[in-house]
Amino acid sequence: MAKTAADVLIEGLIDWGVDTVFGLPGDGINGIMEALRTHQEQIRFVQVRHEEAAAFMACGYAKYTGKLGVCLATSGPGGIHLLNGLYDAKLDGQPVLAITGLPFHDLNDTFTQQDVALDRLFMDVAAYNTRVMGPTHVENVTELACRTAIGYRKVAHITFPTDIQDMKADRKMASKRNVAGHVSNVPADSGHLPTEADLQRSAAILNEGKKIAILAGQGALRATDALERAADVLGAPIVKPLLGKAAVPDDSPFTTGGIGLLGTKPSQEALENCDTLLMVGSSFPYIEFLPKPGKAKAIQIDHDPVRIGLRYDVEVGLVGDSRRCLEALLPLLKRKDDRSFLEKAQKGMKDWRELMEKRSSNMEKPMKPQVVAHELGRRLRSDAIVSSDSGTITTWWARHIPAQKGQLYSCSGTLATMACGLPYTIAAQLAHPNRQCVAFVGDGGFSMLMAELATAVKYKLPIVVVVIKNNTLGQIKWEQMVFLGNPEFGVDLQSIDFVKYAEACGAVGVRIEDPKECGSLLDRAINANPSGPVLIEAVVDPFEAPMPAKVTFDQAAKLAESLVRGEPNRSKIVTTQIADRVRELV
Repeated sequence: MAKTAADVLIEGLIDWGVDTVFGLPGDGINGIMEALRTHQEQIRFVQVRHEEAAAFMACGYAKYTGKLGVCLATSGPGGIHLLNGLYDAKLDGQPVLAITGLPFHDLNDTFTQQDVALDRLFMDVAAYNTRVMGPTHVENVTELACRTAIGYRKVAHITFPTDIQDMKADRKMASKRNVAGHVSNVPADSGHLPTEADLQRSAAILNEGKKIAILAGQGALRATDALERAADVLGAPIVKPLLGKAAVPDDSPFTTGGIGLLGTKPSQEALENCDTLLMVGSSFPYIEFLPKPGKAKAIQIDHDPVRIGLRYDVEVGLVGDSRRCLEALLPLLKRKDDRSFLEKAQKGMKDWRELMEKRSSNMEKPMKPQVVAHELGRRLRSDAIVSSDSGTITTWWARHIPAQKGQLYSCSGTLATMACGLPYTIAAQLAHPNRQCVAFVGDGGFSMLMAELATAVKYKLPIVVVVIKNNTLGQIKWEQMVFLGNPEFGVDLQSIDFVKYAEACGAVGVRIEDPKECGSLLDRAINANPSGPVLIEAVVDPFEAPMPAKVTFDQAAKLAESLVRGEPNRSKIVTTQIADRVRELV
């Protein structure tokens, strides 16, 4: 039987090693769905409940496998729904291919049904973006889309008129320049090394430095050993932005943990006081936490030359794979005899861990979210993959769930979108069926795409979903008060019984309200459903603030202002730890 144009597309994906496509059927992609059906022994179609989730799953799949993530949506609204998840992939530098449908090729741009020019809509999000012009066009564009997404770690997009999908891929119809056999699916490694001269210049600067800090982001995730060796030689603390959480384990003697509003005090002090900064695979966007301009000499390692000097004025840029660059740099470095800068950071981390332990062992009611994060972290397997969402939940995930060697962690690091945690976890479990996969999410983010819990039930995925329920959009609430001095407004959420919802979907639901029972209930819940998902609803104090590592005078003054201007929960907030810090500063 002659191949259709859609068959050529799917076989091209298989040739590029794609084994999973996340999507939702629709009449604009019926030809592609048929090709997936006839090739289902070689490639798996995962049906989602919302196309946004399909794009998040493709992004999460790419993050946790290093492979190309693929999502599929129908014409018009289906394609539009992909955009948020695709921007998540774009901003976090993940290789994702989006495939969408279009109306009949000769009815596009005629106000027909679902007449949205998705190729024009996707111009900003996609590095490679094209409309299929005929059956013999498909092989060429599939190869280029996959190569671009993988080679540059960017989003690619192919949009496919529905009638062309079913047309026969007859080479006789090809143009005279579209010669058969000219397309190759051989991948090429772009992880080149910097020049010897740049390595020597970098080593000279690092060898001269007295107080060196290392900022290790997502690009350093596969460079753990090299990072720790560099930190040891240089006497340098390793500071980790969110996406670099698993770059080195949190029990490493060299790391000071996270940075930023949800980071640690020792990390912030290391960057404030360093005279030399080694940036490894990071485009950490909060430049106010980096050394003041001119205070430190900086070396940056990044696979993308465009990112060099993006956040800080650097002396040398080393373009290439983080691990390979560090391994080339290490023999040129001289071991620091003066360990005082590192030792000060280590003492600071000892004090910081004691503070985090105190906050996470608070047995008062209502239960503090730190308690849940801490108890969950103690029960994670060494192979766990833990995905978080965006909001106050990210603070508890960053500070109170320590990364162990071998574990994987991610969140929406740059777009900071809500709703990604559950789809990421579904993708992780599909990619790694024998690993422990956990979503640590807030009630606001979870409820946006909570229908995907039914997806986890459908595919019998033994994921654990921990929903921190405080019935408020907590991050926005505290930003309104602490950054702007405004009383909270529009942030209260209608309460949902997530246990009943989980049971309605066919999952197991468990509720935790008493901090004294948190550990035992987690023990029971985590192992309660080996053939499907478990949802744990942890009811927590809505007035527990995500405290900055250092509360500034301005932040304290703004919070005080919000209380004076009519904050509706003033009487409850004045009894919290953040109010105590305000009284110290104002």
